Amino acid sequence: MRVRDITEEKQRIEAEMFASNHDELTGLYNKEYTYKKISDQLKQHALNDYYIVRINVCDFKVFNDVFGKAFGDAALKQVADWIRKYSDERCIYGRISGDSFGSCLPKSEFIEEVLESDLARFTVRLGDIEQNLMVHLGFCEIGDDDQDVSVLFDRASVALDSIKDDYKKHVVFFDRKIRDRMVWNQEISAQLDDAIAQEQIVPYLQPIADNTGKIVGAEALARWIHPLHGFMSPADFIPLFEENGIIVDLDKHIWKLACRILKEWKEKYPDLFISVNVSPKDFYLTDVLSDIVGFVKEYEIEPKSLRIEVTESSMMRDTDDRMRTLEEFRKQGFIVEMDDFGSGYSSLNMLKDMPVDVLKIDMKFLGKSSDEQRADIVIKNVIRLSEDLSIVSLAEGVETKEVFNQLNNLGCNLFQGYYFSKPVPLNEFEAMLSEKKMI
Repeated sequence: MRVRDITEEKQRIEAEMFASNHDELTGLYNKEYTYKKISDQLKQHALNDYYIVRINVCDFKVFNDVFGKAFGDAALKQVADWIRKYSDERCIYGRISGDSFGSCLPKSEFIEEVLESDLARFTVRLGDIEQNLMVHLGFCEIGDDDQDVSVLFDRASVALDSIKDDYKKHVVFFDRKIRDRMVWNQEISAQLDDAIAQEQIVPYLQPIADNTGKIVGAEALARWIHPLHGFMSPADFIPLFEENGIIVDLDKHIWKLACRILKEWKEKYPDLFISVNVSPKDFYLTDVLSDIVGFVKEYEIEPKSLRIEVTESSMMRDTDDRMRTLEEFRKQGFIVEMDDFGSGYSSLNMLKDMPVDVLKIDMKFLGKSSDEQRADIVIKNVIRLSEDLSIVSLAEGVETKEVFNQLNNLGCNLFQGYYFSKPVPLNEFEAMLSEKKMI
């Protein structure tokens, strides 16, 4: 073989090696090679006083949709160039997903104030066009015993989750607080099945009263009486379960127990209803109509006694499909409630088409208004709008007698809030029923 042929063959092999180890767009290492390079150094215990960093381009899909793929590609190349600028021969870095990069760098190279200042005005350019780009960095310290690269990047990702909606902070560390929260989330999620089987999670009932103060129903709210942690705040598990999707299992459990209570009430309290919450994930991950109808038939109760409550924000996606589902609920005899009306997504145009029977007006809708007269006008007209649409108005978050009287005078139909009672166990709720009225 001639020298020229050998040289060309060598160049071809080198080109193939480069292509197999590098990202085609940015020229950085690809994920596999980045992980391998870092892993090799970990095995040699050569990364003392180093950080693992995950670098995320925030809302990149939206950026791509708005400005086009050419600008999106240019933006990623400029992020890669920025990473190169902050790196030296001791650093290992690469592109580890479409809009995410990874780096392993010495602690001595990290100056948080410089990074925050730089990222606060991070811009990308294509031709004459310049746009701001939000970039977040999640840092994880490499410990003496750390050997798994993917675990280290996962920790950095968990840290990033804590600032994903923060547009002022760009740098975050995986610390003990985040670690403890991650362990807690895993522990609590793993215990859900047993908690449901053992009925550690039960519905607490918050009374709903009419304008005379008589209890006419209740909202069922999940409460966890944990054998080790005692009474757990819903904030400790509901948002987590909504995020990871197992809220579906919890919701089904509460629907079933609410139906069981209503069956027990058929003779004692035949006119009472219970409202149950349907989470946004329920529409995606289960056949919510079939499940609830199945429980109603199993416990031989009237559909109208189990009210279906959806949040206003949950109707913002797949609106047509969800409206069809709610309309089917109504055809089957259920009463449908919209919760949190006025919480920030209100659409009067949408409301005119929404298949709902009850509008729950969030008292936070007004906040602390400096003009009480104007606040009254808004509330009064929302109540009047409900009446004109033949929708029952229910004010939630009623905490004082003054607010109750004010809403009553404005024509509100139903009321719920701490003025009447906080959510309570079934036996306490039934004790209230013997008192006939709450006020």
